[in-house]
Amino acid sequence: MRRLAARGLARRGYRVTPAEGGAEGIALAAAERFDLVAVDHYMPGMDGLETLERLAALPSPPPVVYVTGSDEGRIAVAALKAGAADYVVKTVGEDFFDLLAASFEQVLGRSRLARDKVAAEADLRASNARLEALLGEVNHRVANSLQLVSAMVRLQASALADPVARAALDDTQRRIGAIAQVHRRLYSANDVESVDMRDYLGSLVAELAETLSNDAAPHVLRVVADPIRLATDKAVSLGVIVTELVTNACKYAYPAGTGGEIRVLLAADGTGRFLLAVEDDGCGMPADPAPRGTGLGTKLIRAMAHSLQTSVAYEPCVHGVRATLRAGVV
Repeated sequence: MRRLAARGLARRGYRVTPAEGGAEGIALAAAERFDLVAVDHYMPGMDGLETLERLAALPSPPPVVYVTGSDEGRIAVAALKAGAADYVVKTVGEDFFDLLAASFEQVLGRSRLARDKVAAEADLRASNARLEALLGEVNHRVANSLQLVSAMVRLQASALADPVARAALDDTQRRIGAIAQVHRRLYSANDVESVDMRDYLGSLVAELAETLSNDAAPHVLRVVADPIRLATDKAVSLGVIVTELVTNACKYAYPAGTGGEIRVLLAADGTGRFLLAVEDDGCGMPADPAPRGTGLGTKLIRAMAHSLQTSVAYEPCVHGVRATLRAGVV
């Protein structure tokens, strides 16, 4: 039967290496790569199921077609559960070789598809790695460019005598810094698509404290944030909003020549949304809602909140102001 199968398959275009039993077949498969192995159930020494188990333990096991007798359905099921790719019922005559060749063709086709899938996934992983490296480099360059722009604005502000113009440039520098912080987080972390908001807000508020707190107005800025990750565009919008709200609190919450505490809170609500709150213990909102500065900060807050598909609300407090925003993480 083995010699007949080899000749019949050779006529159908296959190159066949026969083995007299399981041990010899395993040795051949360990020494040479085969596209497919056909295993009979009854063989000298170890049977087909044991041979199948030994073949599956090879470093690169080939797909296996299991050959059984016509009344051995239980064995065929056991072979399939043990990892056989297909089974063929052994009969006498040319039809058996046609069935065997047809099974080979199907199994080899599935094997090619599996190899192609593995290769495509490997290519995709390599492409993603290259893309992440490129995005990291882009974010690095953007952060450096924003840092350069910030330095230019600082130099321009220091050269101005007009305190109003200087204050406007200082505000501009803080806004640039909020965006630059996002890009620094992106190129310094493994994830180039999202930002750890606890880390980001901590660094952002620390930078704001350096520029907004001084001996004349010693503000204390505190951050309490859950480990929420946001996409880059959302992180930028939230960073600008926090910058504007904290800046306003430092400028207007406490009487001139005094300081106070400003708190930034970021918390997930367990429903895929988050709450941002910026609060102080100062003098509260004025009765006149008109902006006390140029009004640009208010416009920026509205625009950034709109990009997050939400708005900023000012909640009533016994002392101070509490500005809140609720939006989705995704």
